[in-house]
Amino acid sequence: MLTHLVAALGVLGLLTIVPGPDMAVVTRRALMAGPGDALRTVAGIATGLLLWGALTVAGLASVLAASPAAYLAVKLIGAGYLVFLGAQALWQNRSAAQAPADSEVRPSTGSPWRTGLVSNVLNPKIAVFYTGLLPTLAPPRLPAALAMTLLVLLHAVLTLAWLSGYVLLLARAGHVLQHPRARRALGRTTGVVLIGFGLMVATSAG
Repeated sequence: MLTHLVAALGVLGLLTIVPGPDMAVVTRRALMAGPGDALRTVAGIATGLLLWGALTVAGLASVLAASPAAYLAVKLIGAGYLVFLGAQALWQNRSAAQAPADSEVRPSTGSPWRTGLVSNVLNPKIAVFYTGLLPTLAPPRLPAALAMTLLVLLHAVLTLAWLSGYVLLLARAGHVLQHPRARRALGRTTGVVLIGFGLMVATSAG
């Protein structure tokens, strides 16, 4: 069983560190509202994983993964949400650039935890991953529900650790990000990346 857990941990770790929409959403919150909000966004993302895990164990996520209409609906809503976040980042980045140099622009960005939760819940690929790949990583000696619960918890913990470390790295680079030009450049990049991820999700075949 230990061998299966180590192998599963390796696969989940690789999947966690691959840059994706979650990292872009966290970057946006860190730039707009600071590391505290970004960490709360990470907590929302982890909560979304736990919710998907609960749905998977209950058998509901497999219904979504197997239903083309339901999958398409969630995919398009999720893609639209990412595009919205990207457009919002670009707009607020533009507003900050036009503000007087001695003013501090702190836009209202809503609940960071909810932002992370919604962005993750509206990602139907998590349902496909949890119902397709995750069962193949489950230790065979454990009951299926217990094995899946354990893997979901591992995935959530890895995601929390990785994204929290990324936020702390951004915070340590705060002296660089304090420069208006650097903040605007990273803000524009994050907005474009979010829109790009949204378009990729909308046009993806699976």
